[in-house]
Amino acid sequence: QIILVSSSLSDRDQSLFLSTDEGASFQKQLVPFSVETLLFHPRQEDKVLAYTREGKLYVSADLGKKWTLLQERVTKDHVFWAVSGVDADPDLVHVEAQDPGGGFRYVTCQIHNCSAKMLTAPFSGPIDHGSLAVQDDFIFFKATSTNQTKYYISYRRNEFVLMKLPKYALPKDLRLSSARNGETFEASQDWFMRSTTTLIGQQPSAERFKKTVEIIKSDEQEEEKTVVTQAEVRGVKGVFLANQKVDGKVVTLITYNKGRDWDRLRPPSVDMSGKPTNCKPPDCHLHLHLRWADNPYVSGTVHTKDTAPGLIMGAGNLGSQLVEYKEEMYITSDCGHTWRQVFEEEHHILYLDHGGVIVAIKDTSIPLKILKFSVDEGLTWSTHNFTSTSVFVDGLLSEPGDETLVMTVFGHISFRSDWELVKVDFRPSFSRQCSEQDYSSWDLTNLQGDRCVMGQQRSFRRRKPTSWCIKGRSFTAALAARVCQCRASDFLCDYGFERAPSSGSDASTCFANFWFNPLSPPDDCVLGQTYTSSLGYRKVVSSACEGGVDPRQSPSQLQCPLLPPRGLQVSIRGEAVAVRPGEDVLFVVRQEQGDVLTTKYQVDLGDGFKAMYMNLTLTGEPIRHRYESPGIYRVSVRAENMAGHDEAVLFVQVNSPLQALYLEVVPVIGVNQEVNLTAVLQPLNPNLTVFYWWVGHSLQPRLSLENSVTTRFGDPGNVRVTVQAACGTSVLQDSRVVRVLDQFQLVPLQFSKDLDAHNPNTPEWREDVGLVVSRLLSKETSIPEELLVTVVKPGLPTLADLHVLLPPPRPTRKRSLTNDKRLMAIRQVLSAQKISFLLRGGVRVLVAMRDEDTEMPRLSGGFKLWHSLWSPGSWALGAAPLRGAPRKRPGRTVYAQMHNEKEQEMTSPVSHSQGVQSALQGEEFIDGDHKGVVLSINSREMHSYLAS
Repeated sequence: QIILVSSSLSDRDQSLFLSTDEGASFQKQLVPFSVETLLFHPRQEDKVLAYTREGKLYVSADLGKKWTLLQERVTKDHVFWAVSGVDADPDLVHVEAQDPGGGFRYVTCQIHNCSAKMLTAPFSGPIDHGSLAVQDDFIFFKATSTNQTKYYISYRRNEFVLMKLPKYALPKDLRLSSARNGETFEASQDWFMRSTTTLIGQQPSAERFKKTVEIIKSDEQEEEKTVVTQAEVRGVKGVFLANQKVDGKVVTLITYNKGRDWDRLRPPSVDMSGKPTNCKPPDCHLHLHLRWADNPYVSGTVHTKDTAPGLIMGAGNLGSQLVEYKEEMYITSDCGHTWRQVFEEEHHILYLDHGGVIVAIKDTSIPLKILKFSVDEGLTWSTHNFTSTSVFVDGLLSEPGDETLVMTVFGHISFRSDWELVKVDFRPSFSRQCSEQDYSSWDLTNLQGDRCVMGQQRSFRRRKPTSWCIKGRSFTAALAARVCQCRASDFLCDYGFERAPSSGSDASTCFANFWFNPLSPPDDCVLGQTYTSSLGYRKVVSSACEGGVDPRQSPSQLQCPLLPPRGLQVSIRGEAVAVRPGEDVLFVVRQEQGDVLTTKYQVDLGDGFKAMYMNLTLTGEPIRHRYESPGIYRVSVRAENMAGHDEAVLFVQVNSPLQALYLEVVPVIGVNQEVNLTAVLQPLNPNLTVFYWWVGHSLQPRLSLENSVTTRFGDPGNVRVTVQAACGTSVLQDSRVVRVLDQFQLVPLQFSKDLDAHNPNTPEWREDVGLVVSRLLSKETSIPEELLVTVVKPGLPTLADLHVLLPPPRPTRKRSLTNDKRLMAIRQVLSAQKISFLLRGGVRVLVAMRDEDTEMPRLSGGFKLWHSLWSPGSWALGAAPLRGAPRKRPGRTVYAQMHNEKEQEMTSPVSHSQGVQSALQGEEFIDGDHKGVVLSINSREMHSYLAS
């Protein structure tokens, strides 16, 4: 049966084309969703799952004619059908799905009833996105809590257990690499190892893992997924291939006892032309690429099959290391003992009739019409024109069943054409079924010639090269098996033990690591029970050996003592440590080791709530609490029994979200002059906010807990300053550009005292007052407004500095005379009291020069001072800060709240002949005692401020 998915440009016109007669005819079936992937039932061919682009999962029990929605918010590629012989219900589906709260869960349901009430959660807590894997007897996922990732595994659907990784392992990622014959291999990528991975193995129904290959090569793919270069040789249990990275070189290894011992691949003595390869160990070996193909319809670089034991085809090269661009094809028919070269370039491989026919098509980007096939396990090859017109090959498919001799090549003639499906039937090439006389036997051995592999001497059947016959459905490759006596090679070192590094008589001896105490009880040891202390050995799970050597004999039986609590943790469900006032908080207490039945738990939530609990970690019930006031709270839990105690502490930030951030900095500053950068924040949240400061193009921020920092700019030009304020999960940002100049003039200004009563001390108000003053001075003096920058200082009394900038350079300009005229013009309009504005209600604010007695000028070095016509007592020259009466430091100012309910208005100056009322704008003056002030100019612009 075949299902083709249409590639319509319109998502609403998605169709499936169904065939039940091997593609001879198709029936069009419209579907109300856009299909992303299809997943067929492994046993019942009419049942299929469909994953949509919107993350929904549908099921059909009649090969796509009718569909039922199972689940929404499902993780792509993390949906699994029931495993035959393991799951009791063949219609069960394992799903990783997102819950309404945003977390991800592992759930199961039956396809005929997958409503919310019928969902089953085999694991109660959240799991990490994209981590669920179901393979044979095992289910695996990872879960991150309190910034720590833990890995869980279940054997034959029993309770999930926490995986105990090798000591000092710091996995960045851990993935299920293989799970067959009751044992798993996990690929662990450590944080400190880039492009390398450690292969670790586990026995069934146990959570302890052991390293098998220290470092194997891995490839980083998109979305940070790690593809481990390790491959299981299917058909012969216990045989694996892996690429190990040694001194920067990648070499290929093979094991015949599930990772206990590893050897390099033997090179062939001659190439495909019969010429000597001159490749001899220990300097030269065969190395294979162990990549899986991105296209699921073509083989990877290594091809094996369960019904073709001992047959391995792979792409690689001869030499001292694996070379990325070399992909010669090699084959072995005796499970890696001897190898032969068959092609000079990589080919896609397909096994038919239990490996009796091997089909190969070149892996190339050019169109093809020829395939190659072999009926003698790669000794000889024939060619076949599968089409009269060359096609770009997209994939190879065989009909269901290992005995099939029918395959399909699908591709396209051009990139704009539809798919072309070409059926190739090899049945006419064979005239009869094979008989016993058509087979010969071969014995499985490892590279040392030892016939006892995984505790058995095994013999297999292969078809004779001269026999052209069909193996058929009844063919079985296994011929005979005899159990061997157990030897040292049938045992691994147990958790906490390592093999001796020497190659002498003690090479198989396991010694306890310095950090491991073999007599220590296991974590789940309960008072009154007994446990067995390990002598350092465990049998390879799949080894069938009996009798002989058993280093595990006579283990000690010890009584479980009362264990003190260890590994106590307290966290907030959802992994947050910052919450809002009045929000419900669920505290979860966990204990990794020690007795829980007799342990008392003292809980202090930091705001006066204290309580004593029993069985707190046994029940798993959270503690619900609510903080009403902002602040930092120290949450502590003390677990204690007769054997000892442990304590866990968590600091909880309770704060309201940030609402507004304003970066206040003088827009003009001199080279190497100290400048204050102030972040005005609402709400203030003292001691709870972290400020990140970026100056210029630097990517490295400066961090502070204060809302103000000082800095200097060494070079003239425009410098962008950016600040981010982070408080809990709330982050705000603001940015300003500062002009750094070599030369400018600084004129101190003051205002009539009426302005102080209406000063809200907010940065926006100060900026607007500065703009008003600069605009008025420009109008009265004819100095371009862009050369006048007025900066109103924080605090009271209300003071300001006028920065008079240099005009653009001109060759004929006489700078000293022009500067003097500009300063004289500014002094004249200020002395004549021509610079003033009106607040709403008739309050007139006058701008004047600030007397030296109020604030004495101070000149700083490094600035070129300009000549002035007036006495130093009237002017401060250069870009120097002023020193005078005590004022609030800008960085320490406690700012009044912005957005006041009341508004005021400021109008442009009027001549002395005009009345005050004629200058007032339409709104009336409102209570002037409020700190929220709105300033505006009645010259076509208005700045309004919302009240809060």
